[in-house]
Amino acid sequence: MGKKKNPRRCAENEARAVCRMMRVSPIKLNQVAAMIRGMPVEKALATLQFSRKRIARDVKKVLESAIANAENNHGLDIDNLIVAEAYVGKNLVMKRWRPRARGRVGRILKPFSQLTIVVREVEEAS
Repeated sequence: MGKKKNPRRCAENEARAVCRMMRVSPIKLNQVAAMIRGMPVEKALATLQFSRKRIARDVKKVLESAIANAENNHGLDIDNLIVAEAYVGKNLVMKRWRPRARGRVGRILKPFSQLTIVVREVEEAS
């Protein structure tokens, strides 16, 4: 008998990839995600390749995963893909402590983020 197939979470002309537990603050990650929003995937990959931000390498991996999902799982043409959505969410925050003067303690927060990239196939404008 088996289980029923899960319904698709995005439209027929879309594919997505999610990366959880990225060790960077959501504000910094959102700056990189904003650079590629709305771009064609080739241009977005080139932008991430030459970005000076450390987290751009991980964002590039997630974008490549979304492109691979579009091609292999959903049968979309990768030449017509654009980055439809790139959004960031908060995740776990590690709390660490640093000793300070007079017996006090300084709090250090080490945030994690979650990145979701949705690529969409658009029709060629001829």
